Amino acid sequence: MDAGELTAADERAALAAAIEAAVRATPGVRSMYRSGSLISNLLRAGAAALGGRQEDEPLVSVAPVGDGVAVESSIGVDADARSGEAIRAAHAAIEAVLEARGLRRDSITLTVVHVQSAEAAHAG
Repeated sequence: MDAGELTAADERAALAAAIEAAVRATPGVRSMYRSGSLISNLLRAGAAALGGRQEDEPLVSVAPVGDGVAVESSIGVDADARSGEAIRAAHAAIEAVLEARGLRRDSITLTVVHVQSAEAAHAG
């Protein structure tokens, strides 16, 4: 598959879901969040409420860029994990998914948006 084949929404969704699963399985990654600004996330929520988007869409953004793929994801990491190591491991997991599908990376943007302790995760 090349990046041009990602123009179909179902192909992008399948790739995003595979990347999300790989990132969630990465040691040190505790959770995932929708990427983007507060405004873009509010617009997504409004579109979902109006039936324009599905709430179960992957939390990873993938887009064809030239002959490559741009990937964006926001993650929460374990307080006991080093954020840099979790980011590098998640980056490698994304690269592996792209390589397995014969896709070239244009860019991968990973952002740590939350650090959570194990105690806080089990509280409540």
